[in-house]
Amino acid sequence: MSNSSSKSSEGFSNGLTSSDVDVVVVGAGFAGMYMLHRLRMCGYSVRVFEAGTDVGGTWYWNRYPGARCDVESLEYSYSFDADLEQDWEWTERYSSQPEILAYAKHVADRFDLRSDISFETRVETADFDESTNSWRIQTSDGGATVSRFFVMATGCLSSTTLPDIPGIEDFEGTTIHTGQWPKEGVQLKDKRVAIIGTGSSGVQAIPVLAEECKELTVFQRTPQYTIPARNEPLETARQVDVKSRYREFREANFAMPQALGSEIPKFNDSIHDVSEEERLRRFENAWERGGTLFMSSFNDVLVDESANEYAQDFVREKISEIVEDPEVAAKLTPEHIIGCKRLVIDTDYFATFNRPNVQLVDVSGDPIQEITSSGLATQEKDFEFDVLIFATGFDAMTGSILRVAITGRDGLTIQEKWSAGPRTYLGLTVPGFPNMFAISGPGSPSVLTNMIISIEQHVEWISDCIRWLDTKGASTIEALPAAEDDWVDHVNAKAERTLFPGCNSWYLGANVPGKTRVFMPLLGFPGYVRRCNQVAENDYEGFVVQ
Repeated sequence: MSNSSSKSSEGFSNGLTSSDVDVVVVGAGFAGMYMLHRLRMCGYSVRVFEAGTDVGGTWYWNRYPGARCDVESLEYSYSFDADLEQDWEWTERYSSQPEILAYAKHVADRFDLRSDISFETRVETADFDESTNSWRIQTSDGGATVSRFFVMATGCLSSTTLPDIPGIEDFEGTTIHTGQWPKEGVQLKDKRVAIIGTGSSGVQAIPVLAEECKELTVFQRTPQYTIPARNEPLETARQVDVKSRYREFREANFAMPQALGSEIPKFNDSIHDVSEEERLRRFENAWERGGTLFMSSFNDVLVDESANEYAQDFVREKISEIVEDPEVAAKLTPEHIIGCKRLVIDTDYFATFNRPNVQLVDVSGDPIQEITSSGLATQEKDFEFDVLIFATGFDAMTGSILRVAITGRDGLTIQEKWSAGPRTYLGLTVPGFPNMFAISGPGSPSVLTNMIISIEQHVEWISDCIRWLDTKGASTIEALPAAEDDWVDHVNAKAERTLFPGCNSWYLGANVPGKTRVFMPLLGFPGYVRRCNQVAENDYEGFVVQ
């Protein structure tokens, strides 16, 4: 394996006269770790910069109570190494944050990745030097690194956001964001706790918080459709079975629209073509099975609003059955299209609102006016508490990229380039920024898939591209504006054929004030992979190579 001080044998075939490493990678989550490993195997020198103290990315930062993956453990894992697949033992159907972080650390140990990672170091600026066709990276420790290639592996859900509420700095108790939960944990016993936000993080945290604290007040703006996870210990027989046919299992998942769930029953008929009895039977089976593929019960629930209404009504009825207080149930009942926001899976979320120590405040009807030294004030009432938790989500897909001062050709900054919304070619590259790649960026399937599988596909495409450039003796690769335009049109056209753009979601950036509304992820993993392969097979069509 190479290390950060070495030069690859191919590293200077393009005529560069100064380069500290071949590739700089930002982020040491699952994307950054595999990017490092894959490039090493290809003979390249790499330096990874990571703001945290260890690997793990999303699973390093999101330590909040109840944090858990919504993709099954046997699927949410690397597929690139058969021995790794066989050696690691998962304990639950859906892995918890501590278990996933332990897995990430195991991978880092197994492949000696930390030796090429600079921890507690943020990338602050990245500037493309046209005279040497190289990137100059400035970091928070005052260092500068020159590289041929620059890869943003910063994750889709890693830049936390806070609501614009007056007085946040005035609260004298403990303030925490779920995405930056302290390593040492938070003592909640006998504490009055408030949580703002009922997205995925809030839905996971609320049942656990309610068991730990004295009082929990939940401030909800938009109620969620959430499906039971039905999490349980992972049976040994199930794990042995999948491991005995892991390649076949993986290949079947790769062919699925979300790169997961190949063994979940799928139906290709319309909800309008079955009886009411059959409709209810399928939804009930999906509800009892649990998991995010509830919507696969029919082929038109995400494309036909009249079909979608049946799924809405089913979940609404479940909420009314579970929540004992009709007024609380009404507040928890969504009115929007089911599935246009990320479908959440939960453990005892709705039942938690039956607990005597839990109070729900609907801020859509009684908005928060300010945060005070002792709590917060809504339009109608003052609340006091000891701990304030923000489960207010992330600046998804673009936030971590835009927080770095990246300057490409002719002084163009990424902030200027994306001022009207993110635009990419293949979700991987941006015109005006040669030799820069983004893993699971806007315009790729990313958050609509099993993220680790999408990450692997991106990493392998990027590393193969770099090797191809060296076989050609080329120094730069840059997406063409026309290819970017066509790709953005393609992403939008795919989304518009569905109900996904039908509500304000973080897929559109609607959770971030002032952010341009653009549907960012691409629907459909297999078609995306075919297109990426086609581009490579046609000598990287849509790019200018020099």
